[in-house]
Amino acid sequence: MTFTETEHRYLAEQALGRLATIGTTGTPQNNPLTYRVNTDTGTIDIGGPHLSESQKYRNVQANPQVSLVVDDITAEPVGPGGQRGRGIEIRGVAEILHGVPPLMEGFSDELLRIHPRRIVAWNLDGPGPNARDVRTGTANTRT
Repeated sequence: MTFTETEHRYLAEQALGRLATIGTTGTPQNNPLTYRVNTDTGTIDIGGPHLSESQKYRNVQANPQVSLVVDDITAEPVGPGGQRGRGIEIRGVAEILHGVPPLMEGFSDELLRIHPRRIVAWNLDGPGPNARDVRTGTANTRT
């Protein structure tokens, strides 16, 4: 399983994430967007209206390495020193899919599908960071 139960529940509760991609000149780009978690494959789908015309799409064509961050602020402290921030970063490789059902009404029939390689979660299962490589399941606190 790619995501822990807590991570999956958190991702399902949130509506907004930010996708970071790298352009052909090495310049980073960060876009707010919606997403869908595929529980059967442990992947994440990202769509949009006219997705194939977007800069993030062109960036993924040139360099499929991406990072998706989903985070929020809680009403009560959840971390050390009274921290109220929590979230998850999913680093991985994006695949471009064409001719698929739109993610939601008004979206085109293309998707970016993220195959997670590293997950860094903070203040979800308790205080502090929790990082692991998805392929090996190796856990550590290095982010």
